Amino acid sequence: MSTPSEFTFQAEIKQLLHLLSHSLYQNREIAIRELISNASDALDKFRHITLTNSEVTNDAPLEITLEPNETDNLLVIRDNGIGMTRDELIKNLGTIAHSGSLEFLKTAAQAGKDAANNLSLIGQFGVGFYSAFMLADKVEVLSRSYQNDEGHRWESDGSGQFTVEPQADLTRGTQIRLHLKEDLKEFTQPWRLKSVLKQYSTFVPHPIKLGDDVVNEQKPIWVEPKSNVSDEQYQKFFEHLSHGETDKPLWHLHLSSDSPFQFHAILYCPTSNIEKMGFGRAEHGLQLCAKRILVQHNCRELLPEYLRFLFGLVDSADLPLNVSREALQDNTVFRKIKKVLTKKVLSHLESLATERPDDYLTFYRQFGITLREGLHSDFEHRENVAGLLRFPTTASPPEADKPEPLIGFEDYLKRAPEGQKQIYFLGGPDRKSLEKNPNLEVFRRKNLEVLLVTDPIDEFVLGNLQNYKDKSIVAIDSAQVEFPPTTEADQAEEAQTQAARTAAAESTGFQRVLELLRTELGKEVQEVRASQRLTDAVCCLVNAEGSMSAQLQKVLAAGDRGFNAPKKIFELNPSAPLTTRLTTLADNSANDSFIQQCGRQLFANALLLEGLPLDPSQMVSRVQGFMLEAAEKRA
Repeated sequence: MSTPSEFTFQAEIKQLLHLLSHSLYQNREIAIRELISNASDALDKFRHITLTNSEVTNDAPLEITLEPNETDNLLVIRDNGIGMTRDELIKNLGTIAHSGSLEFLKTAAQAGKDAANNLSLIGQFGVGFYSAFMLADKVEVLSRSYQNDEGHRWESDGSGQFTVEPQADLTRGTQIRLHLKEDLKEFTQPWRLKSVLKQYSTFVPHPIKLGDDVVNEQKPIWVEPKSNVSDEQYQKFFEHLSHGETDKPLWHLHLSSDSPFQFHAILYCPTSNIEKMGFGRAEHGLQLCAKRILVQHNCRELLPEYLRFLFGLVDSADLPLNVSREALQDNTVFRKIKKVLTKKVLSHLESLATERPDDYLTFYRQFGITLREGLHSDFEHRENVAGLLRFPTTASPPEADKPEPLIGFEDYLKRAPEGQKQIYFLGGPDRKSLEKNPNLEVFRRKNLEVLLVTDPIDEFVLGNLQNYKDKSIVAIDSAQVEFPPTTEADQAEEAQTQAARTAAAESTGFQRVLELLRTELGKEVQEVRASQRLTDAVCCLVNAEGSMSAQLQKVLAAGDRGFNAPKKIFELNPSAPLTTRLTTLADNSANDSFIQQCGRQLFANALLLEGLPLDPSQMVSRVQGFMLEAAEKRA
């Protein structure tokens, strides 16, 4: 029996082993992932040789086998791949400078122990094998190259030396024998190994066997052409990623790209939004793989936050991962992949909205609240996101037992009359309240569609967006409203109505009513004036030019007790029956107090309709006074 040859590790190897044991990997189980990855590479290399060299034949299925031995506290990872010669064992497992690891270690030393997680690619530096010493006190490598009949045994305890000696009766391939540390006996338990393999190595392209079981039966369908993948396979993969959810996803995207970086991806949209259910912020994220090996769960850097509801998998050979495959050395690749994915998702949603509008509305009712965040976080795709928003409108009343109809800006503008330069909206607590808002009168009369916004966040979104395709977005309770030109017949009717309104507004009695209300309301309003927009309602509140809408003011006031809402303009309809009667009563100064109390109540009514704060005790007392006065006049 020959004496083993003894060798000394390079100084860099000693540093590396120290780094591995102290700070490099966050989870020791990752060592199994790295060794499985190396075994898969060995199988790929041998398969390539058999395809390119007719003299080399494959006499058995290519596979990886794990053999745990609880009695001896031993774990063996075996493959029947390309194998290694004696010289390759010495070179590959005793020196790493040839693969750039000297530079890696210098960087580690400069960055310090805590920065070791932000270094460089494990495959680039060839240090994945050494993670074995995170699990084992002693490591044996038994290997026989496909090129010769003699095998060799490599052994080390990681302290500074290793030995190499001939080993008889080896078949082609490599087996890593991990003599586990005393406190790591869990890695001899099949349940523990299955957990690690399913988490990290499910998509390895070769069978991984543990006893009689093949652990990785889920095929990597994302690398297949879309035409080769069935609906059943997409559903099965969805269930795998969603941990058993059996509902069908709303839709999926199967993407491949070769430029500027190569990657494959499958993205799924779930059926429901957990954020709407009150479970907090969604944390789906994407599974990130490099050559089918999982390297990061919930990788949120690959999609913008407003698409966080999507989950799936992205696989790329171009990712510059760090030495533990858990972070980025350079996020340039991520940014470019993110750009492609975002563009593809938004394009898909645009197509869905155009070609299958009902399906899109099903999606939007779940995820529109998240999608709209892109308006203030993604300026590059701002208009794309804006085009995907949907709102109820005055032109589409709800039907019993059916979801409320929603439309987007494109359909709104198609229905708008020629010359309309603005997109009109009105915010409030619910549709019923909005439909009673007096500011809608003039829009009904002119047959102009108004978006009805009951979610304060949507109102904030519209205020933030301000414009869509050169059309300004304006709240109808704003002084900035502009109306499109009307036909000659409409102009004639409008002129007649306006003449009557002007005559009433210019009357001495009405002007005196305005003065009395200005005195009564004082500094609570910016102005009291005759309304040019009302025909039936007695009064309304209008926001001064440049002010935010009433609904948004209410939201801000609720969240900030120190918020001072800007004063509104109080408009009074000179043609309303109540106003006409007050105008008559204004001829007698004895009625001044009554007129002012009526004005005060009208102001309170307007605040009440818009859901704005008011003093209920004063209003109740005032209404009771009106009731008493009316009751005393009845027989």
